Amino acid sequence: MTTATASENNLNLPNIITFSRLALALVLFGLMSLNRNWAFCAALFVVSVLTDALDGWIARKYQLITQLGRIMDPFADKFITGGVFVFLLPYPQSGITPWMVIIVLGREMLVTSLRGFLEQLGADFSATFSGKLKMILQCFALTVALLTMDQPFRAACEQVSVGLAGQVDFLRNAMLWFMVAVTVWSGWDYVLRAIQLLRPRP
Repeated sequence: MTTATASENNLNLPNIITFSRLALALVLFGLMSLNRNWAFCAALFVVSVLTDALDGWIARKYQLITQLGRIMDPFADKFITGGVFVFLLPYPQSGITPWMVIIVLGREMLVTSLRGFLEQLGADFSATFSGKLKMILQCFALTVALLTMDQPFRAACEQVSVGLAGQVDFLRNAMLWFMVAVTVWSGWDYVLRAIQLLRPRP
């Protein structure tokens, strides 16, 4: 395969969507750093999650899976979710704590390192149920965390029922810690899988 052909194959719709998601993430981080319109930030984050599902579906349906896409798609996911965790950390009212960020980022670095090492050896270290569940919970919990930062959203909750905003905060915190627990379980699941793949076979 020539360089030109490889470039043409990599410039397909799923990969373009993936790179667009990275650009969208930069816009999202910029708005978060300016403490601007948290509801809009939550909407942007949801759009980024939906585009993740979209580019994967297109790649599988039309056989447009490339090595570049296999690398960049999970990177974009981790870049966006990790970035939202980091940019929410300065705001205690978001429910995000330093321990959450350390556990989430540590798990991602560990699994990414294991995947790179094992796939170099020719092993299949693709995503499992625990990894997919972890990602779903992270996206859901972060969306709620972004929404609870929005004052108009909190005011609307209070109009519906006095004290509802506080109840939403409690639900958000419970979701965040449940997400952390699943993140730890997912990391341990991948470690056990790596041990099995590295174990000498008779």
